[in-house]
Amino acid sequence: MPFSQPTQGFRIFYERSGHGTPVLLVHGNPGDHMEFSRVVPLLGDTVDVVTPDLRGYGKSDKHLKDVGNAYSLSGQVDGVIALIDELGIGNAVLCGYDVGSFTVQTLAMKRPDLAHSLVIAPPTMGVGRRILEEKAVNAFLHAIMYKTRLVEDLIDGKPEAVRAVLRENLVSWSPPGSPAVDALLDHLTGNHSEPGAFLASAMWFRHPEGNPITYYANETKPAPGDRFSKNVTILWPDSDALFPVEWNDTLDDYYSDYDLHIMENTGHFSPVDSPETWAEHIRKHVRAASK
Repeated sequence: MPFSQPTQGFRIFYERSGHGTPVLLVHGNPGDHMEFSRVVPLLGDTVDVVTPDLRGYGKSDKHLKDVGNAYSLSGQVDGVIALIDELGIGNAVLCGYDVGSFTVQTLAMKRPDLAHSLVIAPPTMGVGRRILEEKAVNAFLHAIMYKTRLVEDLIDGKPEAVRAVLRENLVSWSPPGSPAVDALLDHLTGNHSEPGAFLASAMWFRHPEGNPITYYANETKPAPGDRFSKNVTILWPDSDALFPVEWNDTLDDYYSDYDLHIMENTGHFSPVDSPETWAEHIRKHVRAASK
């Protein structure tokens, strides 16, 4: 199995296929590279596709002792940058949703040489203190719970509890008819059931920079010259329980070069619900990057 060299003591598992313009696909929570399994075949063999598992997810390392900030947003970004550098990739189309969206946006700001452009689904910048409204807090209950000892005491290492939590997320964040539950539940339960596995995946939420509630509650609007400058396509699901479509109203305040596409009949797990839409927009960026 392909693993990166250790960075901060963590190896990252990844899959790679095709040749040509590099494309990086970064999964969400709860998840791993399999969330893009319906997208990758649609990109064809003329694209160099890399799908990693972030630290604490999938087959990547899940250390729990002396980890410092390894599971924070900045730590995850450092791990992905190290992988990209190791693979000799540059000027890539960076793609992600959920924690993967935060990751690729931060990566592009930290190492702009690695990013030609981006294709993302929420989270985007600009939610702000709306994250503290009652409906939003109810939707992001996991972001609060994962910061508590309930993970260790009631969930981690208990397959039935792990399955129940994952099923709740998959069902609650998906519209009726979504294939996400059937496509992901068994796979993710297997990933998260070993002792320490669910806890490792929850560690992202124990750092303020990655936890969506603390991140957005402290968000400030940038000056016009400091807006996100890379070209980005934002794919916004019309049925995302975490990020309602009306929250796209502040994008102009945070992004200087973007286009917005609303995905119909699509929930939070948008690469599973709408792989054709993801592939269509990624291919547009690949064509632009290859000119």
